[in-house]
Amino acid sequence: MTNTRKLGLGLAFGIFLLDQLLKYFVTGPLALQDVRNIPLIPFFDLTWVENYGVSLGLFTAKSDGQRWALVALTAGIAAFVGRWLWTEKNRSDAIGLGLILGGAAGNIVDRIRFGFVVDYADLHFGDFRPFLVFNLADAAITIGVLILLARAFLVKEPKPQVETENA
Repeated sequence: MTNTRKLGLGLAFGIFLLDQLLKYFVTGPLALQDVRNIPLIPFFDLTWVENYGVSLGLFTAKSDGQRWALVALTAGIAAFVGRWLWTEKNRSDAIGLGLILGGAAGNIVDRIRFGFVVDYADLHFGDFRPFLVFNLADAAITIGVLILLARAFLVKEPKPQVETENA
């Protein structure tokens, strides 16, 4: 197994485990579902949100059939990302793909276990909230996508030099 693949898969596994551990604490010992909100610092709270949709609450699943369709859709995307990661040679892309894969796996497990994704991270500045309430998996997916986009649009690969024969 290549070092790049090990890095991406290890990162995916680590993100998945940390995401599920954090969700265990907010659903179990902290009982966030019951208390609804725990202020931590002036600009960050733990706030209970059940996300029945995907990114930004889009494609909300209103039935069990829609829920399982979202599980299948996101599992298909995760499989595509996993296949891409398996063949990826670039370290930065492997990191981005690992973040996406780990985050997707964490949210898929939530949707299977609870019927929704557990969101809890509430970043705010007074009443201004630059993001919807999210979780570690969401943050990992977003950062992973940004890494891939930055590399695709901002990094120029060196062009291979063509050798010419002198006559």
